[in-house]
Amino acid sequence: MRVSLCLALAAVLLAQAAQAQVRLPENRPGGKLLLTGGVSALEGAGGGGLATWAVTTGYGAQDGVGGNVHATYVNLPDYELTAYGAAVAFWDRVELSYTRQEFDTGATGAALGLGQGFTFRQDVYGLKVKLFGDAVYASDTWLPQVAVGVQHKVADQGAVIGAVGGEDDEGTDLYVAATKLFLAESLLVSGAVRFTNANQTGLLGFGGDQEADRTAQFEGSVGYLLSPNWVVGAEYRTRPDNLGFAEEDDAADVFVAWAPNKAVSVTAAYVDLGSVATFEDQRGLYLSLQVGF
Repeated sequence: MRVSLCLALAAVLLAQAAQAQVRLPENRPGGKLLLTGGVSALEGAGGGGLATWAVTTGYGAQDGVGGNVHATYVNLPDYELTAYGAAVAFWDRVELSYTRQEFDTGATGAALGLGQGFTFRQDVYGLKVKLFGDAVYASDTWLPQVAVGVQHKVADQGAVIGAVGGEDDEGTDLYVAATKLFLAESLLVSGAVRFTNANQTGLLGFGGDQEADRTAQFEGSVGYLLSPNWVVGAEYRTRPDNLGFAEEDDAADVFVAWAPNKAVSVTAAYVDLGSVATFEDQRGLYLSLQVGF
């Protein structure tokens, strides 16, 4: 049922994108500016590290294609998270993405009764469609770029998820995002509302004994362009707290991103995930590499 819903939503969004493509103006000379496609978020969509933006990934302009492969590593006191995948965008309008997340419990797995180095894995399939606006070039208006998206997530540890109170090992997030770059001020502002019941982005399943249904959660980013190649900023992401056995806190980071050219970008951040599976103060280093066009 959830897969059918995801496919139906994807079909509707793609139909809207095809209709919008007919009305697109001529391609802008030079395409996108450096870093304006964002980096790769933990779930694979174009944006910041924690927050999804309304922009599409890569540097393909309105009659072209852009894409990337990406890898992310997060080192926390009691856990390690890696994510890797690819994304492609068509006409600066439609983005498709895939990411595999792996959450290694290390020595903490033994303390939780799961075993040394027990690893949770999750596949994330994403679709984003730009509805209207232009985050960069519509500098004569306050209207942001707005996009909607869907992410279907499949976790691999259904037995453990059920044992800790999770309702399901498969779920779908829906979101709407708005992003604006104020070129004169070198300032990027982005916000999104995500409708989700994912526990720890879905690695611990979906829904729980405290809340089963999707709730609205906020994702926000602010970035300052030090130069065309460097951006510094901060992000904040609220998260549902569905499981009674372990409180889930909101997440935040401060980051710096560097793009020497349009083929490569590197992001480093200090991230605070709060409490994760009963272990408090999960703060550490976030590193992400993106290679694309």
